[in-house]
Amino acid sequence: MTTDVHPREELPTGQMRAVAQTAAESALELEPERPTTRHVTMVISVLVVSALIMILNETVLSVAVPNLMGDFQVGAATAQWLTTGFMLTMAVVIPTTGWMLQRFTTKSLFTAAMLLFLVGTALAAFAPSFAVILLGRVVQAGGTAIILPLLMTTTLTYVPVQHRGTIMGLNSVVISVAPAVGPTLSGIVVDSLGWRWVFGLMLPIAAVVLVLGLVLIRTTGETRKVPLDAFSIVLSAFAFGGIVYGLASISALFQGSWAPVAALAVGMVALVLFITRQLRLQRASDSALLDLRPFAVHNFRISVIIVMIAMATMLGTVMVLPIYLQNGLGVSVLTVGLMLLPGGLIQGVISPIVGRIYDKVGPRPIVVPGAVLLAGGQWWLSTVDAEISTGLVVAMHVVFCIGMAMLMTPLMTVALGALPRELYGHGSAIMNTLQQLAGAAGVAVLIAAMTIGAGASASDGTPEALALVLGSQDAFVVGGILGLVAVIASPFVHRLREDAHR
Repeated sequence: MTTDVHPREELPTGQMRAVAQTAAESALELEPERPTTRHVTMVISVLVVSALIMILNETVLSVAVPNLMGDFQVGAATAQWLTTGFMLTMAVVIPTTGWMLQRFTTKSLFTAAMLLFLVGTALAAFAPSFAVILLGRVVQAGGTAIILPLLMTTTLTYVPVQHRGTIMGLNSVVISVAPAVGPTLSGIVVDSLGWRWVFGLMLPIAAVVLVLGLVLIRTTGETRKVPLDAFSIVLSAFAFGGIVYGLASISALFQGSWAPVAALAVGMVALVLFITRQLRLQRASDSALLDLRPFAVHNFRISVIIVMIAMATMLGTVMVLPIYLQNGLGVSVLTVGLMLLPGGLIQGVISPIVGRIYDKVGPRPIVVPGAVLLAGGQWWLSTVDAEISTGLVVAMHVVFCIGMAMLMTPLMTVALGALPRELYGHGSAIMNTLQQLAGAAGVAVLIAAMTIGAGASASDGTPEALALVLGSQDAFVVGGILGLVAVIASPFVHRLREDAHR
């Protein structure tokens, strides 16, 4: 059947000439240095492992926060900056990677990213104060922000269309599975060795990966000199930084602080100015810091919306579920980590399989049921209570994780694969930036729903633990509503033709 097969999507006619000219200029210098299949496999493997250990850091501290609070004598509002600061840095740096990917070689960017990560990890592992560990997290995030778009762009540039789904399945393990298993690994390490070893164990692994990358990744003539608009960087920092900060700290509104509202307002104004400037620079001189032309492509728009919903519900669930289990059911930190492990492992096993299926049938037969499972998992979680068995909670989480696996691989593949080759870097930067925004929004919205629901119940005289359970139900209802939006959008994802020219 070919009813869902659409020709390769193109940008509007008025924009095609610029893309065609850029393609003609870069084709001769890219093609002669095209690496062998064996070399591409090794390079992508190194990048996958690099991204895996980096993105684990986004949620790896979620169950270690109480220990950190005790050691450094800080409150929860201060400690949460270890996660917020990580996401904030990612959101600020990622928009610049579209420019970086054109200006610098793969080897240069890989080396810079790994060195940043190693320095940040060492700072965090041996931090004598909270300020130092926070600095380490920011430096770590700078490396992570570079490596993720680099992985996606390398995959799209060198992997043939007919095999992209399989490779992107491996990539999606990094994007979606690593944050899901982060709390599990953290719980085991913190319980047995202490929180410093969460970082200490990563140091030798990252060092080995750096050496492998330096040996395997070749320097090629794939760069071109492009201007860097400093004002765009400033606007980007205020736009994405302000929005992430405002969303991540929105719970402060319940303590009477208007700082989140002010940050969101600044972020939104800066975002409008940033978009306006990028469009003007693109039209005038093809020198936008972040090229926004990918939004003109249907598959990219739809896929990004669904991916944002998936990441919002996933990160929100990763934060709410441990709180519900520990404070509502009285489950230990180690048990919480083990309970979240099956879902993460199943998601990791399924993602590459989903990629192979995508290569055969396209996105829609996978994305539609995946969205249903994601939404269904959230609605099922909304039925949790104070007497539920832990096994049933694990089953609910597994259903949700299967839905995540069925969404992330096809959507990332079809979204970025629909773009002209010259826009791979910018498309990847856009998608990764919006994932960070969605993650911050998901955590903020689900935590706020839980807090409001628990507060309302407690005001009626409900015991604190039971009030938290009822608040968790409200949080998962919000996640279920978000999931329904994904279900509605999923049939509009089109299949790309395999013979599309790249």
